[in-house]
Amino acid sequence: MAMDIEAQLQQLLHHAPQDGTTPQLLERAVIPVLRAYGAKMQHRDYYIMQNAQQRWVLTTLSNRATPDLEKKVVYGFSSPQDAVTFNGRGNPDLRPVALPIIHILFQLFAMKPVDSLVFFEQPGELSQGKEVKRQELEALIQQQLRQPPPDFA
Repeated sequence: MAMDIEAQLQQLLHHAPQDGTTPQLLERAVIPVLRAYGAKMQHRDYYIMQNAQQRWVLTTLSNRATPDLEKKVVYGFSSPQDAVTFNGRGNPDLRPVALPIIHILFQLFAMKPVDSLVFFEQPGELSQGKEVKRQELEALIQQQLRQPPPDFA
């Protein structure tokens, strides 16, 4: 059973380095942004294709009008069948793995070569996805960090 967004966020916070800085940074800037994005999604878990080394499958998209304009994306699917149908058929080294939405969004920060995540919300509907851009996520977190911390005095 999929964990709700709040449970996923608490798990993220629980597994953060307890160095005196990271948990506060997460609570102040990262968690509010991930909560907002996670709430927009229809599912709590998505299937990401992984290779035998447990690395996510990265797809490079080219712009038809400007071929040298490329974007690297990771796809998230609402069903394992869609993930296999979309980019794993015929490759025994790839398999769909269910991951919590908050984990997927948080990993986007660590995957510098990835420009976007694209989520397919409806099973069987692979022509229209919901894009989450890494730059947008990072900009919102920076915006959160520029706001003064709440005064509890």
